[in-house]
Amino acid sequence: PMAAAEPAARKRRPKGHFAAAAGRAKRPRGGGRQLEAGMRGILITCNMNERKCVGEAYSLLGEYGDLLYGPEQFSDHEERLSGSEREEDEDDVEAALKKEVGQIRASTEQKLRRFQSVESGANNVVFIRTQGIEPENLVHHILKDMHATKKKKTRVILRMLPISGTCKAFMEDMKKYTETFFEPWFKAPNKGTFQIVYKARNNSHMSREEVIKELAGIVGSLNPENKVDLNNPQYTIVVEIIKNVCCLSVVRDYVLFRKYNLQEVVKSNKDNTLQNPSSLTEEQNSKVVKPETEEEKSSEEVKQENK
Repeated sequence: PMAAAEPAARKRRPKGHFAAAAGRAKRPRGGGRQLEAGMRGILITCNMNERKCVGEAYSLLGEYGDLLYGPEQFSDHEERLSGSEREEDEDDVEAALKKEVGQIRASTEQKLRRFQSVESGANNVVFIRTQGIEPENLVHHILKDMHATKKKKTRVILRMLPISGTCKAFMEDMKKYTETFFEPWFKAPNKGTFQIVYKARNNSHMSREEVIKELAGIVGSLNPENKVDLNNPQYTIVVEIIKNVCCLSVVRDYVLFRKYNLQEVVKSNKDNTLQNPSSLTEEQNSKVVKPETEEEKSSEEVKQENK
């Protein structure tokens, strides 16, 4: 009887055993932090190597973040607090000590990094949560710089999309959220031409057609002069859905910057001179090659480019 019971026991054990192992394997790398409604940040796609992608993202965002916003500083507000209140507690050393420990703990919790990788919920997607900065401005700045210099700065990062708003990925939530979210760009007197790009991962309950139709309707209701333009819109509304989170942003120069693809934007390409990044001054614009001269470019220039 022992022999008969034994294989059964052996068969049973792995079930829980494997489940535990699978749980360990799936545990998010971001230390348990997951992408959720209410976060802002940068959604980054890569091919396979997510860990390397996170490394590249930290280094690229760190470099440009320091340039645009100055070196990262942690709030020393709590430390100042403890300094001013120290006198009263001077006689009661133990209380002071307790308080100090509490404050250190509080200040550690408050020191949220400017860039923090969180688990995105999809393969080949890295999400870097941002704190206290404008993801759209930062990413546009990075792409504008790479587009101008044609310096390749990353190997595994493909696209880098700013996400300046997130809500739950259900139609009602999205309608309610975007009515306010779209205002800075599309609410009269603001207006612009726009397109909507949509991608869903690990989510089967949303319909692309329905989302695009509803969101376009909301943009239209904010100002009837907002018009769809699929060739070269001023604004591209990016809708990225992962599981039950809808990530949103409104970006400029989506076509010019190759759908915000860091690999493509550094390639030198004839079409790139046909348009200008939206924040260039008039004076700079006049220097950019005009489309008609672009066609009759001298063979000398072409040779130079091919080198």
